[in-house]
Amino acid sequence: MNRVLKMLPIVAVVAIAQASYGGEDRAAQTTDQLLRQDIKTVVVIYAENRGFDNLYGLFPGADGIPGVNPTASGDYVPQTDRDAAGTKLPKLPKVWSGVTAAGQAVTIPEGLTANQDNWPFQIDAATGFQDTHVVVGQNVITRDLYHRFWENQMQIDGGNNDKFAAYADSGGLVMGYYDGSKMALWPIAKQYVLADHFFMGAFGGSFLNHQYLICGCAPEYPNADTLNPTSISALNTQADGTFQPVLTPADTSPPSAISGPPTFKRSSNLTPKNYAGDGKFYAVNTMQPSYQPSANAPAAGADVHLADPAAKTTLPPQTAATIGDQLDKKGVTWAWYAGGYATTLASAIGNRHFAAPVPNYQFHHQPFNYYAKFDPTQAGTLAYRTAHLKDFDTQFLIDMKAGTLPQVAFYKPQGNLNQHPGYANVDDGDAHIANLITQLQASPQWKNMIIIVTYDENGGFWDHKAVPKGDIWGPGTRIPAIIVSPFAKMGTVDHTQYDTGSIARFITRLFQLEPLPGIQARDAALVKNGGVAMGDLTAALNLQAPVTSP
Repeated sequence: MNRVLKMLPIVAVVAIAQASYGGEDRAAQTTDQLLRQDIKTVVVIYAENRGFDNLYGLFPGADGIPGVNPTASGDYVPQTDRDAAGTKLPKLPKVWSGVTAAGQAVTIPEGLTANQDNWPFQIDAATGFQDTHVVVGQNVITRDLYHRFWENQMQIDGGNNDKFAAYADSGGLVMGYYDGSKMALWPIAKQYVLADHFFMGAFGGSFLNHQYLICGCAPEYPNADTLNPTSISALNTQADGTFQPVLTPADTSPPSAISGPPTFKRSSNLTPKNYAGDGKFYAVNTMQPSYQPSANAPAAGADVHLADPAAKTTLPPQTAATIGDQLDKKGVTWAWYAGGYATTLASAIGNRHFAAPVPNYQFHHQPFNYYAKFDPTQAGTLAYRTAHLKDFDTQFLIDMKAGTLPQVAFYKPQGNLNQHPGYANVDDGDAHIANLITQLQASPQWKNMIIIVTYDENGGFWDHKAVPKGDIWGPGTRIPAIIVSPFAKMGTVDHTQYDTGSIARFITRLFQLEPLPGIQARDAALVKNGGVAMGDLTAALNLQAPVTSP
């Protein structure tokens, strides 16, 4: 979809920087002092399921697609097969079940995708998708790609990133990318800061990465061996009995990726006992909250505000410390705003309509709703819930225009605006987020604001950048991140190593919070494995004096 893009407004402060921001006095202050002086409002916009190379692989100056972007690092590593030798695939597998989602104006069936070269390709090429001559624009919804905890690790293959096509249910589509220069967010990234070494915090999908965003942890599922044994995944083991992060293939799994998608004995939602070495079970793939709105309806005769606790995908209420808890301890205001939240909750409570919300609200994209502290059936926790879980349309927009956003505001777009393949296109979410940034820049809080736009995970798409070796939860594949602020290092690509937990690191540093244990453990693991700790986003800021766009 073509658009007329206008350069976004920015506070013009260069001429008055010395007078307004203290001149030499600022130069004598520490980074932490300047940070707390300059940044008063943090807005996190959390979109869906796009890898860095998928949207920004062509970005000038970024570590983009090898052989396509001249500033890319390294060479393209061809995709390999599932055999023990890791044989190079002569071609990419077909796009199983076809390229586009149901109901789209264009259709490319599986049979027309059999001759894709083993190389990244542009999905929205003007000449059409591969050799089909059918143009799949950014306004077209493609089929979904699976994006799961162990499959993601198997695709990463120790950092080679050469088994994305082999361990996918979407075949060669994993290697597709877009011409991101067509997006409304592209000039915003050029004007402000694009972080090109930002990794998703956890391996796999949206559920776990939303949890990692707020707690730096994986949720626990006590007594899974007796309560929910069929949801425990089957993994290969080492000679000493310890688990490998590798799913056990089914006996009928096709031997080659060219023949069909892999199948497994049990790729489910829970880890085996002691996977983390602590005797516990953890939830790593999509589970449902115990509280409405949830995809699981209440048990017969139970409180309508609850999900059925006996359902295999209902996660028991969680009690781990979250970034919300740490903010509460310091008296810092915060809220999670979600698109479609109010209408979905009203539909569930009022009409007992649980499984198919309109608009496309995603239950597992509301991470705080999994925590006992947000129990809607108790007076004390209901009040806390109401104070912190809010709707985008009925509250965020009002707060933004009034200049009353909390000090930390998380925003999750509703399904059709979050860019998730399978039910959303690139175009609509891109326009929505870019427009929201424009509105935030016109708000009373903009002069002391930082906006962080990122994605929960890669959505199953290939990315070429080697993933740093951290802990058993991640980090996973690289994702886009844009930092927008009057204090951004304007017009730069930030090569600092970050992950989803860097948002918590930034908030922790800004408000002098107690660090979350999982975030500390991640950095320790990175260093132990010969790498470096993740950055906290301050490298993307110019705190000595704000400047205008170059």
